[in-house]
Amino acid sequence: MTASTTQHAAGALPEHDFDIAICGAGPAGMALAALLVRRGARPERICLIDAKTLEQASHDPRVLALSAGSRQILEQIGAWPFPATDIRQIHVSRRGQFGRTMIRCEEHNVPALGYVTRYGDVVSALGAVCERLGIATLRPARVAGAEELPQEVRLAIEEGTPEQPARRTLRAAIAVQAEGGLFNEQAERALSRDYGQTAIIAQVRSSAPIAHRAYERFTGEGPLALLPQDDEYSLVWCLRPENAQAVLALDDAAFLERLQQTFGQRLGRFTSASRRLGFPLGLNAQSSATARTVTIGNAAQTLHPVAGQGLNLGLRDVAVLARLLAQGATPDMLGQFLALRREDRGVTVRLTDTMARIFANDSPLQPLLGASLAAIDLAAPARGILAELMMYGRR
Repeated sequence: MTASTTQHAAGALPEHDFDIAICGAGPAGMALAALLVRRGARPERICLIDAKTLEQASHDPRVLALSAGSRQILEQIGAWPFPATDIRQIHVSRRGQFGRTMIRCEEHNVPALGYVTRYGDVVSALGAVCERLGIATLRPARVAGAEELPQEVRLAIEEGTPEQPARRTLRAAIAVQAEGGLFNEQAERALSRDYGQTAIIAQVRSSAPIAHRAYERFTGEGPLALLPQDDEYSLVWCLRPENAQAVLALDDAAFLERLQQTFGQRLGRFTSASRRLGFPLGLNAQSSATARTVTIGNAAQTLHPVAGQGLNLGLRDVAVLARLLAQGATPDMLGQFLALRREDRGVTVRLTDTMARIFANDSPLQPLLGASLAAIDLAAPARGILAELMMYGRR
């Protein structure tokens, strides 16, 4: 599908090509476009722009952890259900120390605390919704530059191939930046911190899996998460860069043995592992908006994966911005958006940043974790507060 504009009377020119241009058609960008239409916006007046085709994005192997609150947003859009594994329990512990906590969905009257799914399945579901709604889309296309004027934003768009690029200017009343990218590829923002960690991701199998139970295991170098996905686990293992490179270089047998030593025997023996990938980790956040531009999702805040809040925080951005822009794509709405998102963004960024710093560099606070987890496990209100933050953010 290519970009479209509404029809006008003969001789009349549209004020803008689009009311809202969304730069980045990943989960946050497509969710925003679809939710705007669900709230009454005209689909032909919204444009999604992304450098990848939908087919390319649908083959992305990354794994996402969606919260219960994110499921509610996706249900409003009409993008749920898609293939996903329920997380009904979360086991949190510290390697080598007494004390742990278990968060259970039954305690919070929800069918699941969260869901584990593939990035490709999320974008495929959202892409189908956007196509069905008739939302204008430019794929593959790149935003090469932007100029904000008093009445509009002008986006320089590059299409075609690198050898034969086609350039044009797109005019929009509001431009939303929803393309974040990886931490090491981003320009530095107001709040930026390199955690000195690399996340190793892979799919692993064990001899004694426990259905629907996720694990967050804290070690001296960083957290190790195992998320249930079908009959496997999605592994996110945070290590210092030099150790991560050494682990990535191991063959399958040596890798599984190293993982076993770090995680322990709670799931029996680890029996197989997929190809491993490594990604540098850091914090890069800046809540920004001008009269006609605003950032959401990973473009506004790139977080450590320790609490699994990256996409979930971005979808909460989407829900608030869609509600405001559906009332009218006007500059004052963007200021209201920043004000309404300040507390949730601030609490979530501080929570993940504090946890990441404690578990990244042998912090002297680490020995207190075991006792803290034991205390949380004994105190239902404390577990409730933690679960509420993970599922719905700061409300």
